[in-house]
Amino acid sequence: MTEGSDASRTSTPIDLPVLPLDNEVVLPGMVVPLDLSDAEVRAAVEAAQAVARPGGGKPEVLLVPRIDGNYTGTGVLGTVEQVGRLSDGDPGALIRARDRVRIGAGTSGPGNALWVEGTRIDVPVPDPLPGSAAELAKEYKALATSWLKKRGAWQVVDRVQQIDDISALADNSGYSPFLTTAQKVQLLETADAVARLKLAIQWLGEHLAEQDVAESIAKDVQEGVDKQQREFLLRRQLDAVRKELSELNGESGSGDESDDYRARVEAADLPGHVREAALKEVEKLERASDQSPEGSWIRTWLDTVLELPWNERTEDAYDIRGAREILDAEHAGLGDVKERITEYLAVRKRRTDRGLGVVGGRRGGAVLALVGPPGVGKTSLGESVAHAMGRKFVRVALGGVRDEAEIRGHRRTYVGALPGRIVRAVKEAGSMNPVVLLDEIDKVGSDFRGDPAAALLEVLDPAQNHTFRDHYLEVELDLSDVVFLATANVLDAIPEALLDRMELVTLDGYTEDEKVVIARDHLLPRQLERAGLEEDEVGLDESALRKLAGEYTREAGVRNLERSVARLLRKVAAQHELGERELPFTVSEQDLRGLIGRPHHVPESAQDPAGRRTAVPGVATGLAVTGAGGDVLFVEASLADPETGASGLTLTGQLGDVMKESAQIALSFLRSHGAELELPVADLKDRGVHIHFPAGAVPKDGPSAGITLTTALASLLSGRLVRTDVAMTGEVSLTGRVLPIGGLKQKLLAAHRAGITTVVIPQRNEADLDDVPAEVLDTLDVHPVTDVRQVLEIALAPASARAQDRLPAAA
Repeated sequence: MTEGSDASRTSTPIDLPVLPLDNEVVLPGMVVPLDLSDAEVRAAVEAAQAVARPGGGKPEVLLVPRIDGNYTGTGVLGTVEQVGRLSDGDPGALIRARDRVRIGAGTSGPGNALWVEGTRIDVPVPDPLPGSAAELAKEYKALATSWLKKRGAWQVVDRVQQIDDISALADNSGYSPFLTTAQKVQLLETADAVARLKLAIQWLGEHLAEQDVAESIAKDVQEGVDKQQREFLLRRQLDAVRKELSELNGESGSGDESDDYRARVEAADLPGHVREAALKEVEKLERASDQSPEGSWIRTWLDTVLELPWNERTEDAYDIRGAREILDAEHAGLGDVKERITEYLAVRKRRTDRGLGVVGGRRGGAVLALVGPPGVGKTSLGESVAHAMGRKFVRVALGGVRDEAEIRGHRRTYVGALPGRIVRAVKEAGSMNPVVLLDEIDKVGSDFRGDPAAALLEVLDPAQNHTFRDHYLEVELDLSDVVFLATANVLDAIPEALLDRMELVTLDGYTEDEKVVIARDHLLPRQLERAGLEEDEVGLDESALRKLAGEYTREAGVRNLERSVARLLRKVAAQHELGERELPFTVSEQDLRGLIGRPHHVPESAQDPAGRRTAVPGVATGLAVTGAGGDVLFVEASLADPETGASGLTLTGQLGDVMKESAQIALSFLRSHGAELELPVADLKDRGVHIHFPAGAVPKDGPSAGITLTTALASLLSGRLVRTDVAMTGEVSLTGRVLPIGGLKQKLLAAHRAGITTVVIPQRNEADLDDVPAEVLDTLDVHPVTDVRQVLEIALAPASARAQDRLPAAA
């Protein structure tokens, strides 16, 4: 009982028979029917009827809740309004609950009922109601109206709105079915009407909140169910429409898409681990809805996996002689590459014959790096290799690639994800053992998206690429049977770790004789077809081809030579169309100038037969390696006039630090050994020395110009001229030792193209002469040396020769 009961007015005790209500609570104002078949109920009603009421009042009973066998301390005084039959035909009584009664001690009375002494609980309600109580009543009515409207009890709404007594309004909440027995007992025992109303408002508000949440959840669930049912029906209708259309067109029904993918996976010839991964994705596709983006990703992935040639391989052509003949027919020169491919085929044939095709899960692939200047045929060589081996050929352009995902692929979660270029190359080839040309591997860059060269480490490692894993596929792909050919122009631009995984084959360029053969057998037929000419309409003499290769172009490859041939044929075709020339026509050496103009690269020996370039002391001819192959490099030295007061060493020609150091070493050597070499080194103390490398716009660096610098300075100090037919290359030390250099083959080819007849090289490079074509060595007088004194003896003209004697008469 609440504290409000202290304000109640105590009335005269009354004796009443107890009518127990098992786990039920009746509040004042309620009218309840009771079944008289219950012995306790019947005894209480009969005992109440046996007591005469003054004035003929109705019998009264005390309705007491009995919760789990225990009576509450408060009951309700009820009057028996009527005794008769219930709707089901059983005897019953209609009782109206009126006032709360505090139960006291037991007493005696007629009948078998339990009689107790009770006291009415009467808590007065102020009239008029204070503002707070009126607001509570208004709030309760609003909540009750909202709840009743949801239940559709419109008649009850009007009755609740008509209740003005807050005590009756609070007791009216006892009709609420959502209240528990404990809550109803609490309402019964709370005497204060305002406190009861607050409890009723609290419980009704909580119930409405729970009901709103439940309705929201039920609405969401129902909407989801409705959507699924609608989608299901639409899909069935769509399947029916597709079936009707397929039957109308005479096609067999394709069935469900996921079933189609499952059938394709099961029918495909896939490796075990790939099949398992594909079936898992099919299961995901079956669970995913069409609106889910995951379904699109899975379908694209399955299409990619099913299109890959997992077990497709072409049979290698093990006709070693035939393969070599194909290589020789399609490419002139390039002996190193041809030998390497021939060795690969021979070894693979023997391994296959002995049942060693697959060892440790790896096959016998190859990784070759073709490094050389532009135009020497690195890219076209890949097609010839594939032709000779009987394999498919795929070219992968790596120039400018800066994203690691281009090699390894993108993760499938990215929008527009694709497999890497390696997987796409295998897919394009339609075979697991193609020849893949990784073109311009030295042009690969790196940025914030990663380093593609690092991703190539696994691809080009024969010990790892049999389990290559692309980020998009996420299944192992065997690349061990692929022949990788990588092309590059500059060796230094390839990362060392990547270069270590490849077998290096250097293409240094073609000799003039090789260029003539290439132009005659390959370039001319191709350009005749492009110019719309027949072979019997236009021909080129060998002398014309040789002049084109020697004087109209100067390069390591044949790209500019092909352009010159194309230009020549276009000119002839245009003249024929204009009626200026009759066909057939054979182009001779004398016709070149009239057709395509003057030569651009005349050999030094032909351009300057009198030796004007080296007609003065202090000029020497060196050899260098550029990005386009070998080239001739001149070194010019001069002494400043003593009257100018200039001193020290001046270097010009856009030189690198290493080449500047070579000039300092050459000057220091001559200063320390001037007396031995009979040179007037005293002039070096008071006069400045200026060394210049022509073609000042071209950067130059490297130590191989050391003996050329020393020879130029020695010629300047001694007054002896440098021989016009001599070129040299080699690094010089402070003691005069001649040290080895690189790129000897390219340098000798450049000397041959320039018309040089005598070449000085370091003795430690003598073994590199084996790489130089025999026809080039036959035209060169090569002098291996170990000391710079030997260089001076060979390169400098005799002391009796004077500069003025070398000048032409017109000078």
